[in-house]
Amino acid sequence: MMVIPSIFIPEDWSFTFYEGLNRHPDSIFKDKTVAELGCGNGWISIAIAEKWLPSKVYGLDINPRAVKVSWINLYLNALDENGQPIYDAEKKTLLDRVEFYESDLLAYCRDHDIQLERIVGCIPQILNPNPDAMSKMITENASEEFLYSLSNYCALQGFVEDQFGLGLIARAVEEGISVIKPMGIMIFNMGGRPGQAVCKRLFERRGFRVDKLWQTKVIQAADTDISALVEIEKNSPHRFEFFMGLSGDQPICARTAWAYGKAGGHIAHALSVYSCQLRQPNQVKKIFEFLKNGFHEVSSSLDLSFEDDSVADEKIPFLAYLSDELKECSGFPYESPAGRKRFRNLIARFMKIYHHIPLNSNNVVIFPSRAVAIENALRLFSPRLAIVDEHLTRHLPRQWLTSLALEGTENYDPSKDAITVIEAPRQSDLMVELIKKLKPQVVITGMAQFEAVTSSAFVHLLDITREIGSRLFLDISDQLELSSLPGPNGVLKYLAGTRLPAHAAILCGLVKNQVYSDLEVAFVISEEEAIFRALSKTVEVLEGDTAPIKQFYYGCLFHELLAFQLADRHPPAERECEKANSVDAIGFASSAISVLSDSELSISEEEKSSLIHMDVDQSFLPIPSPVKAAIFESFARQNLAESETDVTPSIQQFIKSNYGFPSNNSTEFIYTDFSQALFNRLILCCIQEGGTCCFPAGSNGNYVSAAKFLKANIVSIPTDSGSGFKLTDKLLTGVLETVNKPWVYIAGPTINPSGLLYSNKEMENILTTCAKYGARVVIDTSFSGLEYDLEGWGGWNLEETLSKLNSCGNPSFCVSLLGGLSLGVLKFGFLVLNHPSLVNAFYSFPGLSKPHSTVKYAIKKLLGLNEKRADLMVAVAEQTKKLKSRSQRMKETLEKCGWEVLQPCGGVSMMAKPSAYLNKVMKIKHSADGDVKNAPTYEAKLDDSNIREAIVKSTSLCINSGLWTGIPGYCRFTFALEDGDFERALNCIIKFKDLINN
Repeated sequence: MMVIPSIFIPEDWSFTFYEGLNRHPDSIFKDKTVAELGCGNGWISIAIAEKWLPSKVYGLDINPRAVKVSWINLYLNALDENGQPIYDAEKKTLLDRVEFYESDLLAYCRDHDIQLERIVGCIPQILNPNPDAMSKMITENASEEFLYSLSNYCALQGFVEDQFGLGLIARAVEEGISVIKPMGIMIFNMGGRPGQAVCKRLFERRGFRVDKLWQTKVIQAADTDISALVEIEKNSPHRFEFFMGLSGDQPICARTAWAYGKAGGHIAHALSVYSCQLRQPNQVKKIFEFLKNGFHEVSSSLDLSFEDDSVADEKIPFLAYLSDELKECSGFPYESPAGRKRFRNLIARFMKIYHHIPLNSNNVVIFPSRAVAIENALRLFSPRLAIVDEHLTRHLPRQWLTSLALEGTENYDPSKDAITVIEAPRQSDLMVELIKKLKPQVVITGMAQFEAVTSSAFVHLLDITREIGSRLFLDISDQLELSSLPGPNGVLKYLAGTRLPAHAAILCGLVKNQVYSDLEVAFVISEEEAIFRALSKTVEVLEGDTAPIKQFYYGCLFHELLAFQLADRHPPAERECEKANSVDAIGFASSAISVLSDSELSISEEEKSSLIHMDVDQSFLPIPSPVKAAIFESFARQNLAESETDVTPSIQQFIKSNYGFPSNNSTEFIYTDFSQALFNRLILCCIQEGGTCCFPAGSNGNYVSAAKFLKANIVSIPTDSGSGFKLTDKLLTGVLETVNKPWVYIAGPTINPSGLLYSNKEMENILTTCAKYGARVVIDTSFSGLEYDLEGWGGWNLEETLSKLNSCGNPSFCVSLLGGLSLGVLKFGFLVLNHPSLVNAFYSFPGLSKPHSTVKYAIKKLLGLNEKRADLMVAVAEQTKKLKSRSQRMKETLEKCGWEVLQPCGGVSMMAKPSAYLNKVMKIKHSADGDVKNAPTYEAKLDDSNIREAIVKSTSLCINSGLWTGIPGYCRFTFALEDGDFERALNCIIKFKDLINN
């Protein structure tokens, strides 16, 4: 073997490495494609080829002279003394099996699309004490000293392992993930200086199973300067591991080793050979493909090391799924409030394949949690009496559980529309006895484990509730197993053979995952279309939506259980029809019927995939990269510290910086996924206090609908066109003089739906008026933060005004701040309360769904970036610029088509009046299935009551009319659409004009 001074000379390091390779069985390299990193003079690549007969060995080295010497050594070993080729047992020569190339780690294989089965490497693991030296260009004409240093030292690689000198190994491993075949193996020589745990973790946190093949001690090379390790110890708590000679058994730190070596002592360190194999290769490859696509910084947070295989089997596929979603989707399309269609389909397929129940997505409604589903169901039906399993009442409103207003008792007052909940034991015979005696209108119960094995208890409950006309919601949360071998379940077995009766529904809270004990989502199954639609709209009115990230997580679990199943392998089960009802069950509450039928909630007929939604408070703009990074990092991390998910300091700073809103030690911060759920809790506090909700005309129509659904007293505060339909102190005074215990809702600084801005002075006048009358004020900032026409505005600073009003105003006056951050799939709502009595009232309604710790981590990260990082600020600025351009184009298009437009200054929506169309008659043929030829004719004289329907039927564009905005004649358009949808929306507006004119 030939060696020259500018390349690494074989010694203990490489000999130990080869010994480790020898510990593998002979089949390890046979017929495999192998790459050796840092091949030096090529002897290990040649030895592998000679001993194990691989298909091909690629010897790679960054040192161009090393590659030339390796080729020379290859020919020296491939030819005999007469220059004739030496053939092996398979009639091949070393020249057939080995090639050498200049390559920075695996760049050659990556550039030539070479997939490897084995990657082996013995590469530098100490940072160069002279970092500038590593920045030189590597050429064949470089000095021998510089080229030789490449064998001993490495430069910073941008990995967290750099602090241990292992950055080059880390980069090699991550490059290897992209080119190694799924069952491939990596083998690396690792100096034990950083400690065995650190060395092993480098591989484990990247998703590898690790075996230590061989370990020994070697003398630290005299020509290797370890001063860089001394410097690391100086600046961190980490201590490297050296030994005083080969016989030393007690580790010493780098500083001690450096001093001992300088004094003439021989220092040694452990040397290990690790063999690593990806535990879930396809998924891990997807994760790293995502990270290298602009998210390298997140890789330092990635932790795929798991002691429990069941945790790994759940977490790694989810991260791979999340990677795909974030990589492929610039934004996320509209989804029905019933839940993401894909998630509902997965639940239905799981029920069909594992339990033989022929369901579809329109039988499944998604809720944020089981507690939310129960409370929303009770509010939908508003029964005078409900019996609820004692295990399911913990999160119900306190007054429901303390009411004694039972029919036939002295406390019963039929004029009061109140819900009374009686707690009951879970045992079915006792529950049945209570149902017979009390005759409740709604029953919500689970089943004891011993009763759930068969269907008899369930059938008994169905029969008794049918007999007396009760609605039954049966909770199977404890019995549903997300497993490929689920245990017996009597309820699901019954449903496999019999259709779910119209008066019954199945409830299930999903909390059984291996990783996050506090990550919950729930679903309700009903085979009654009216119940499905009503529950879906209830989610929209009372919750806003269910957090997409929760649906992603459990959707991935269902997908993993279904992905390997053959489709339609079993014929659909034949099911019996339900028995006829003997007594009509309770219908929906009158307030629910009014809201669900008359309010302009989102149009979500899912068969109409071509609908364009300008009728929802969502942004469909691309998700900025920093947001994607924060979302992924929140799940990539393990063992998040409480301080890392404590978002309160960040929210305090956020509201102070943006609005000058004060907070102190007694301020209460409350969080959920969507701000609408928080708003509705405030409405309940208002009702409990006997107050009146005061909405300015031109408020968010969904919020007004929610207040009606909850049976609040509502007063509309008039606004006029002269002020752009903004609330003024004069108009406010006229209402507050006539209202007892007013609660005033104000959206600002950006007003939804008009997009106009309240100035600081306007807010001062409004708040002063509210303080005079002792009003409770809710300022909703959920639609703010994207202001683009700022001329003469100046922003908000409410601190001085609130301080003055709180010190000398009416003691019942208080201001609560409602806000929200909506960033693609990342949803977060917050509420800031400063009044003790209001805090107590709020917590008497305990069923609020809380944001998951990963969401709080991501939000805290992003709020921190907003203060420090330019890239997030640039992304927000780009979106704001796009919205300004969109608003201008919308204005121009609408005005050309005969609309009177109110020019917005911020936000994602605007208002316009269809002046050219009102009172005109429109006739079109409309068909939901696209068969226009045979469709009936739709005819309407256009006004506020039908303009929305006319536009969607004729153009598939969904907007909100004056019935939603509260301002007669003025429609609402949201324009934060995906680019293609926005262009289609403009065309729809023009198409509608042409239809009317023709």
